[in-house]
Amino acid sequence: MLLSADSSDATAVHSLSFEVISAVAEQEGIDPMDIEPPEYDALYDVINPEALDSLFAPREDGTSRGSGRVEFVFCGYHVVVTSDGDVDVLEEKGGR
Repeated sequence: MLLSADSSDATAVHSLSFEVISAVAEQEGIDPMDIEPPEYDALYDVINPEALDSLFAPREDGTSRGSGRVEFVFCGYHVVVTSDGDVDVLEEKGGR
């Protein structure tokens, strides 16, 4: 799993970028740690993971950001991430 985030702290809350990796892995029937090139795209080749993680994170003063969503294609799936933390993974038309 090629993310620039440190995944060594198992007690930490998972980031949106990790949730995207996990959702695709679930669709593929594999462990999230197996979503790696060359068999799978690297998430950072499709979208900036840090930007995705911070997009809907609370502001520095603790106030929440506005609602919204981000859509992109990753590993042959149409991924939709919403400001409330939902990650939906749908097969792209035509398959992988």
